Amino acid sequence: MAEGFARAYGSDVLIAESAGLTPAIALAPLTHKVMLEKNIDLGHKFPRSLDSVKDRFDLVINMSGVPLAEEIGTVVEDWDIPDPIGEPEKVYRQVRDQIEQRVMRLVLGMRSRKPPRSEGLAAGASRVDSQGQPPRK
Repeated sequence: MAEGFARAYGSDVLIAESAGLTPAIALAPLTHKVMLEKNIDLGHKFPRSLDSVKDRFDLVINMSGVPLAEEIGTVVEDWDIPDPIGEPEKVYRQVRDQIEQRVMRLVLGMRSRKPPRSEGLAAGASRVDSQGQPPRK
């Protein structure tokens, strides 16, 4: 669910990929159903092994409830989100909505960060358009 929301809402600021302690070979049907209610089709997505994210990302969101080993190689943020597997559809919707809110906060936080100085204007530099002209005021 988190990967689906992250791709739908934050593809301009992040790259999302699901991974898990016990990877699945398919999505739970109720996961697919409740995400379609939000117009997010997870298609054939499924969580891969945690090894697949090792040393590849700047941040890993952990929703497993289990502390991740230090060998992940990056910052880990823990989200206290229940696992809906085996629960009724109502619980899937509640979990979906919690994940959506957390992902939106993450995306908004990433968008509000200022770019490093090297990505912005150098000190004293002025802005110009694609023709080398100062922008109109």
